[in-house]
Order: sequence, then C-alpha cells, then structure tokens
Amino acid sequence: MPTVSVGRDRLYGALGETYTQEDFEKLCFEFGIELDDVTTEKAIIRKERHLEGEAEDEDEEVIYKIEVAANRYDLLCLEGIARALRIFIGKEEIPVFKVTDVPHKSMLKMHVKPETALIRPFVVCAVLRGITFDEARYNSFIDLQDKLHQNICRKRTLVAIGTHDLDTIQGPFSYEALAPPEINFVPLKQVKSFRADELLELYRSDMKLKRFLHIIENSPVYPVIYDNDRTVLSLPPIINGAHSAITLETKNVFIECTATDLTKANIVLNTMVTMFSEYCEKKFEVEPVEVLYSDGRSCIYPDLTVSNMEVSLADITGPIGISLEASEVVPLLNKMQLQAEKSSTADGKCNIIVSVPPTRSDILHARDVMEDVAIAYGFNNIPKSKPKCMTMGGRQPLNRFSDKIRAEVSRAGYMEVLTWVLCSHEENFAMLKRKDDGDKAVIIANPRSSDFEIVRTSLMSCLLKTVKHNIDHPRPIKIFEVGDVVILDAARDVGAANNRQLAALYCNVASGFEVLRKFGIPDPCSYVEIDIQALL
Repeated sequence: MPTVSVGRDRLYGALGETYTQEDFEKLCFEFGIELDDVTTEKAIIRKERHLEGEAEDEDEEVIYKIEVAANRYDLLCLEGIARALRIFIGKEEIPVFKVTDVPHKSMLKMHVKPETALIRPFVVCAVLRGITFDEARYNSFIDLQDKLHQNICRKRTLVAIGTHDLDTIQGPFSYEALAPPEINFVPLKQVKSFRADELLELYRSDMKLKRFLHIIENSPVYPVIYDNDRTVLSLPPIINGAHSAITLETKNVFIECTATDLTKANIVLNTMVTMFSEYCEKKFEVEPVEVLYSDGRSCIYPDLTVSNMEVSLADITGPIGISLEASEVVPLLNKMQLQAEKSSTADGKCNIIVSVPPTRSDILHARDVMEDVAIAYGFNNIPKSKPKCMTMGGRQPLNRFSDKIRAEVSRAGYMEVLTWVLCSHEENFAMLKRKDDGDKAVIIANPRSSDFEIVRTSLMSCLLKTVKHNIDHPRPIKIFEVGDVVILDAARDVGAANNRQLAALYCNVASGFEVLRKFGIPDPCSYVEIDIQALL
C-alpha cells in the first residue's frame, strides 16, 4: 500500500480546520485511509543520514505518513487527499474539470513518428496554463510523479512522465525513435551535452536512474521528444532535458507521458492535471494537445469526460447488508466524489445513476460503487449478522492424495526436501541435457537474479541441486519432493498449467536400481519422477 508523506500544518491549512491527532486518525478511518506514522523533518533527516544525534538547523515540521489504497491514484499527493477529505466532510462541492476551448489551429500538436512503435508507441500530452508554484506545491508536483512512477507506471516500464516549462520550448513537438548516437542533449543536473549511449553509461553509477536503464538499453532505437527547434525535451523513460526544466517561476507546464499501455497513460495524465489544475489561473481547466500519428490518426488529450454508470439500488445495499433508500444512498456517493442521482426503471425498480469523474479511475464495476457507499456509511455502522448459509471448508483431493504419497515415501526411508519453484534456464535445460523448444517453460520477464529466470518444468534439477549442496553428506542420500511444476498451456485462460509431481533420488557409492523398484520403475536408474495428478 502506498504511503504519502504530507506536512501536518499544510494539510490542516488545506482542510481549513485543525485536528488533534486522535480526531484526524478517526477522520482517516472513516474515509478509508490510515494515518500510518507521525514523524518530523529532523527524524527523517537523521534516518537518511544514519545519524543518532540531533540534526541541527532543520525544519521541525511534523510529517504525517498516510497509507492509501493502491488503486486510489488521486490520493497520492496532499492536493488529492485534502480535496477528497474536504468533499467527504462537506466543505467543498465535487469539482468539474474542463478542457479549455482552444481553436484547432492554435492547439499545440505532438507528431508521432512510426519508429516509436518499435519501443514505446504511445504518447499523451496536456498543458497547465497560468499555474502558480511555491516550494511546497513544486515539491508535491515532483513527488506525485515519483509516486505514480513507482505505482501504476510500474517503475516507468508502462508509463514515463515528462514535465517541461512551456515558455522555454516551441511547438509543434515530435515524438521520435532514433539510434542512440543520433541523440545529443544536455540532461537534467548536467552542464554538457551527451550522446544517448554515453548518457546511459554515465547513469550506470547513478543510484536512482540505473534502475530504469534496462527498459531501453538493449533497443536499437531510443525514444526522444523534440520541439520545433530540435531541442530535446526528454529521453523517456530515463531523463528530461535541462533546457525545459520546470522551476518555481514556471507559469505554463507542458506534460507528456510516453507509454506502452495507452489506458494507463491516460490515467496518469488525468491524475497529474486534475491534481494541480487547482493552482491554475483558470481553476480546474486544462489546455488540450493534439497527438498526430503517421497513419493519419488524430487524438486530443486529456480526456476529462465524465462516465456514467447505472447501478441497481439492490446491488449496492444488498452486499453491504443494510437497508437504505435511494435518497439516502445519493448523498453518501456524493461524499466520495461520485455525483449520483436517482432513476427508476419501467418495471418500477430503483436505480442509481453514478457519474464517475476522471479522478476516479478505480471505479470499474457496480461493486466499486457499493464499496464507496459502505465507506461513506461507516463500516462500524453496518449491523453484524450471521451468514444465511453455513459451509465447511475442506481440503482439495489433490492435496489429500499428495500427503498420502508423502507419508508412503517417507516410510520407505526417504527424506523430503522443499526447493524453489523458480530456477535458472541452464539448470532446467542445459544441465539436464534437455533442449528448450520454446513452448514449455514460463519465463520471468524481468528476473531479479540469474538463479530465478524460469518456472521449473521438472523436479529433477531441484533434487540434483540439493545433492550438489550436500555432497559431503554420508551415503546413501535418499531424498524426494512432492511439488508443482508449471507448463505452458494455451488452452488455459492464464496460458499455463500447474502439475503436481513426485520425484525421488537415490545417491550411493554404488549403483542400485533395485531401491527404486518399489516405485514400479523397471529401468535401471537412480531417479524417478511421477505425475501425481495422472494417478489421482
């Protein structure tokens, strides 16, 4: 669950009210978030610097660390939390976000070159005009980008955010994909120009940016964004250019999000503009940008339209276990930033029409609406009741059978081992003299270690590895394992299937296949592997 750090005094100022810590914890609980920790600037600095003494001359501001739901991207900054709480306690109406009515000829344009399809095919853009930054707002703006990068953007692999001072660049813009030696620019916090390949070598020693190099470093082309004067705005998803860096004096912010997932790119862009458009000269208004593709397609972003859902009243109150009229449900939804109104069907049933704003990308189904009603109603106010039907849990037949197999093999003198389900590609294939045909093993997309590259397709490598690490153990070594292997299976909805297997290994100074005859294996060997599910 993401944790958002906000200054207590600034948060209370945004709420227009001062709370005791106990009262604020209660408010957070009622809204469905949690005050996870209370600390100070001094404590954070001491922790970062690994100091035990007092940190001098530092701000003593009290910091609230608030834990929010992972799918509530609108709560990843102080602006979003404060706005949601103000609406929840009735101090503010639900804002209406608008796209500025700009003549088509005057609208900024982003041209997308076809080569971008090789690495990062999508881009969405928007402009915040007349924004006013101070130090706290600027820091919150940067922190929201970091939070989104770690959360929905999946460490910039799906979406990367670039923000630029629009007054320092000139449209129209172009999104291209070029060979690394063809890209030259001065990156953020640098004073000289680098080629893109040189820049990646430089950042291999950077503690923050080296985590993102793998996203593009093996590609023949790198994504890059230029303005009309061929000034580099950014090298996504690594770094922005120094020329267009935003500052406290920035008044017009150009936001671009490059992505491999267009849906998530729209959510990220909408989150950025809806959170900080309240600081614009025209509050809650965002200037659009037209994205033009080489095939003639044209899209205008951001899309701040409100989507409507019609939900049955019974589908809302039934799962919660409460009895409410539509007139009581509507204000509860309004408290959660969901504009609602009552509707009736031809057969006399009561429905609720819910307007979902662009800030609430987590509302996908009637159950999400029901959850918000339950939160606004108060979980502690829901009456306790016994289930209408009683069920008794039981073990799966496969698990019962597996335990019986374990017991029988243990009685034969074998010791059970438990090994990792993940292993290296070499252990699963080459070291077993097996050929990888490409349609059997499930491969890990971004393994943290070379020891965990694929999901095992056999228990053999795991048992042999166990013997290797216990080679000095007195002979004979008699071990077995009952565990799952995973095989690719196009017929399954997830594309793979788990198979429960039994494997036993006998290791001695002399061969003795007779010790395995009890498993019914006629061939002389010192290893046996049986598919348990085939015996069930």
